[in-house]
Amino acid sequence: MTNQMTSPIVTETKTPEPDHTVSTCNALLRGELSAVETYSQAIDKFSDQPEVEVLERIRAEHEANAALLAASVERLGGEAESGSGAWGTFAQAVQGAANLFGEGSAIGSLKSGEQWGLGQYEAAADDGAVAPATRALIRDQFMPHTREHIATLDALGAVV
Repeated sequence: MTNQMTSPIVTETKTPEPDHTVSTCNALLRGELSAVETYSQAIDKFSDQPEVEVLERIRAEHEANAALLAASVERLGGEAESGSGAWGTFAQAVQGAANLFGEGSAIGSLKSGEQWGLGQYEAAADDGAVAPATRALIRDQFMPHTREHIATLDALGAVV
């Protein structure tokens, strides 16, 4: 009879790091600020259409998300981003071009932005180095809102 030793299974766990959480929140904050800017641009395109109310509601949710992310950064001792940076410039250019090609293209561009944002939120929610409270906020609030935005834009795209 042989005596086999079994080694315990070792799984790597990350310890939440405040600096990493601040960096992640600021990256997500830049995305939210970019979304606010892009929705404002699209709202100008739809200013006399019934869809504008829906776009204004979504923009307001992005503004609220940005405020929550900024507060999280400050609570962790960081300095919250105040602008959308290069991503915002790119997103505005894409949205501007989409607006020129019509309402369907403008809605499609917004939907693409929401899908990109959802991917960013999913990555942050799965990142064990991000503080648990921040991951919970992302999973419980930001991700459901973003999924709802995508569904709403799908519905708008079917009518415009």
